[in-house]
Amino acid sequence: MKRLTILTTILLATLSLTACSGTTSSEDSSSDPSTSEVADSENSSVDDDTEDESSEDESSESESSDDGSESESSEKESSENQTPTEYTSALSKAQDYAESMKMSKQGVYDQLTSSYGERFSAQAANYAMDNLSGIDWNENALSKAQDYQGMDMSPESIRDQLTSSHGEQFTAAEADYAVSHLSK
Repeated sequence: MKRLTILTTILLATLSLTACSGTTSSEDSSSDPSTSEVADSENSSVDDDTEDESSEDESSESESSDDGSESESSEKESSENQTPTEYTSALSKAQDYAESMKMSKQGVYDQLTSSYGERFSAQAANYAMDNLSGIDWNENALSKAQDYQGMDMSPESIRDQLTSSHGEQFTAAEADYAVSHLSK
């Protein structure tokens, strides 16, 4: 047990020196033969692990190359994995804002990039806006218009609120659609 403790201590000291200096000097290893033995045995076990991992990789590659559809799906997954996390997070937030809060396209973009909002980069916000799916901006405008109608606002006031740069920021065409589809 005492020998194991000493070997462990020596091993840890060697690893610390190796990590700090990048390599151990020949003087260090020649002064204590047990250190070089421990380091040699550790290196050989690391080499064995590396060989095992590379042979596993080779076998998985050969398995996936047997079936063309698997390699196509792997390429698709690979390209999806290359999308930065910030971009996919921005897309998720944009989808939430557009679907649950019925925000305008400009309103979603501003929320994503605002220093008071999500603080995503312009590139991430642009990616999100370009990749939103299933959003009908006219219907979002109509939903907001109905909310304002419930506050007894006139159709012209609703249109102004929907298109205002300080309001909902819908386009004029989206606001026109919304106002024309309000119940009378």
